[in-house]
Amino acid sequence: MSDGVFRPRRARRGSGAVTLHDVARMAGVAPITASRAVNTPALVSPDVLKRVQEAIARTGYVPNRMAGALASARSRLVAAVVPTIAGPVFLQTIEALTQALADAGYHLMLGQTGYADNREGALLEAIIGRRPDGIVVTGVMHSPSARKLLVASGIPVVETWDLTPTPIDMLVGFSHPEVGRRVAGFFHAKGRRRLGIVVGDDERAARRLQAFQGEALALGLDPALAEVVPAPTTLRSGREALGRLLARAPQVDAIFCSSDLLALGVLTEAQARGIDVPRQLAIVGFGDLEFAADVHPALTSVHIKGAEIGRQAARFILDRVDGRAEGPPVVDIGFSIIERQTT
Repeated sequence: MSDGVFRPRRARRGSGAVTLHDVARMAGVAPITASRAVNTPALVSPDVLKRVQEAIARTGYVPNRMAGALASARSRLVAAVVPTIAGPVFLQTIEALTQALADAGYHLMLGQTGYADNREGALLEAIIGRRPDGIVVTGVMHSPSARKLLVASGIPVVETWDLTPTPIDMLVGFSHPEVGRRVAGFFHAKGRRRLGIVVGDDERAARRLQAFQGEALALGLDPALAEVVPAPTTLRSGREALGRLLARAPQVDAIFCSSDLLALGVLTEAQARGIDVPRQLAIVGFGDLEFAADVHPALTSVHIKGAEIGRQAARFILDRVDGRAEGPPVVDIGFSIIERQTT
């Protein structure tokens, strides 16, 4: 008795996966006709197309796009590599990249490396082996082996969320050291003199830290005290970091955090300790996430145009694939400090 579930023939060798021959058999057409219905539907009659589509729906068949990619030299896939999806800071970029590619008939594959160079290299090797039409990576500080893989692949590469004078191929981002310098200057202009910074242990945050401390010294301030926490950063690590920082420097009057989640943790701990924000302690976050404007007091944060980074990365790849590459391959998207109640 049939239970209504299609099961491919098991006599053939292999995994038992549904094939185009199974679809053709169910639709009552030749395999070549089924192939035309899948790949060039305008070449078959409406009746044949309907029968093949119904067979595909019943069997759950997914066309093997690799065969078409070999013929056209396009996979219509783009791979994106980010350090983490646990935090929301990269989500605007991924969402905008996904939508821009989808509008052009492309799909996005997403990989997560954590913050370890060895994982980035292994992931890139697996991605390059599948020959996507483009690769979008986060940052510019890759291991020598990862950089070699990207350069040798011949695949269009867009580095994002950073700047460098020596990009692998194309680049859209902003200067992390400049973020650190600008925030230190912002605090100084507000009359803050005892600066601290709570920062994740990733490489980009480390460059913001170094520039923040350097600018504080250049402005004649005491060295900015730092608390370094594991990345990806969390609200809890922000709370704990403020406790440690206050134990070392109870008179600190301004703190720059390398993420809005850290800043929210610092703000929460300050409120729990009865510290008036911003009168006693000013706080600046990084990322300007959606909640920053809605917490109380509202969080001052460094705004990054994450969605524009994603859209520009998509434009770079699509223009390169279609032979329309024009203009400079590097775009400095910039950033801004959005002042709210915590300063």
